[in-house]
Amino acid sequence: MLDTALLFVTICICVALSMNLWRLMVGPTVSDRILALDTMYINAIALIVLYGMYIGSALYFEAALLIAMLGFVSTSALCKYLLRGDIIE
Repeated sequence: MLDTALLFVTICICVALSMNLWRLMVGPTVSDRILALDTMYINAIALIVLYGMYIGSALYFEAALLIAMLGFVSTSALCKYLLRGDIIE
């Protein structure tokens, strides 16, 4: 039963990733593209956690935490660049 639920959720997240990729390519503004990229990070983290649950290894949870930190830092840097035009003051 758990395998079926994991498969269903994985398919739903892959559909969400494809819609995020579409928004990343077609997005009319830069802020739409940054938001799509941030959402893609979150979906990638969800896929890694689901794969870790399927395999039964805790190593994938640590990888998901690393990707979450990188996603936060990169989104913050992109937003700061968008607002000020310079990342480092």
